[in-house]
Amino acid sequence: MKFRVERDVLADAVTWTARTLPTRPPAPVLAGVRMEADSSGVLNLASFDYETSARSELPAEVAEPGTVLVSGRLLAEISRSLPSKPVDVTLEGNKVVLTCGASRFTLLTMPVEEYPALPAMPELSGTVPGEALTAAVAQVTVAASRDDTLPLLTGVRVEIEDEKITLLATDRYRLALRELTWTPATPGFSAVALIRARTLNDVARSLGASGGAVNVGLSAGNGVDLVGFEAGGRHTTSQLVDGDYPPVRRLFPDSSPIHAVVATAPLIDAAKRVSLVAERNTPIRLSFSEGQVVLDAGQGDDAQASEALEAVLDGEDIAVAFNPQYLLDGLGALGTDFVRLSFTHPNKPVEFTGQDSLDGEDDSTYRYLLVPIRFTG
Repeated sequence: MKFRVERDVLADAVTWTARTLPTRPPAPVLAGVRMEADSSGVLNLASFDYETSARSELPAEVAEPGTVLVSGRLLAEISRSLPSKPVDVTLEGNKVVLTCGASRFTLLTMPVEEYPALPAMPELSGTVPGEALTAAVAQVTVAASRDDTLPLLTGVRVEIEDEKITLLATDRYRLALRELTWTPATPGFSAVALIRARTLNDVARSLGASGGAVNVGLSAGNGVDLVGFEAGGRHTTSQLVDGDYPPVRRLFPDSSPIHAVVATAPLIDAAKRVSLVAERNTPIRLSFSEGQVVLDAGQGDDAQASEALEAVLDGEDIAVAFNPQYLLDGLGALGTDFVRLSFTHPNKPVEFTGQDSLDGEDDSTYRYLLVPIRFTG
């Protein structure tokens, strides 16, 4: 095997392909990245840990085709450290030699015949704009659980109905829902899948950020068991989370007799300031009355803080208390100038939606439901 490739192209592709490599692989070969140089002038890179696979295609000047397996993390670190010159890669016996300018590295190969076959990319189900996917996933995954003892809740439920995709995530304390449109490959396409939040986040950031369309494939064998994403010559597949997601949609209230509208940025800033005195597991209180909301935290002999902001209240006065970080997560995910808080009762979940103006309509394509904390006094 012998080929030449541009340093920046190689570094980007290796870094992306090796990003999901396990730190403690169940088998040594799973710590490797497979490099396959094709006589057609294409270099294929691949990684796989039996759960997630990644493949990159990049142009190369291939003198001798061949396939090798080398340490993925080491190859990524070396690629990024090389000078900005063409990289020559040659297989010499059981070693791979990388030469770039005056730099020369030698890597031991691993037995490529022991490397497992990568799962095939599922058949195309549809395409979604990359920027829309990135924004939607970021808004929803803030509510996904990070507790691996509850694997169902570490996933994002994806509901597809023709041209509409609905993303749902919850960690039992908050619930996020985001709707977006896509272009199904087959009109009337319908599917439900549960995708790991960290996988979806990674895909949205790395593939969606390119700005083009992202191709999505869902394989339906005995139920849907694999999801695949492709954009710009990069492919990734992931096994889906198995199990029945709780029926969380019904948690959104049908109607809310009280709602308040506040400018988002000042509310975020005030919440950050006031929460400085909120010790671990201590809530931040929001008291709404005509024309204002008062944020306060701390009580008794502890440090205390309070701040008042302008607010428009529709309905009777109400006071609620939230986990400060969960409040900030929701406000930060909205991305709108104003936030509408819809209440049914001081102890019932509060729905956050965004709106562009103080007296405008709220945008229900993104909804963040947050369970308040009961407080005394």
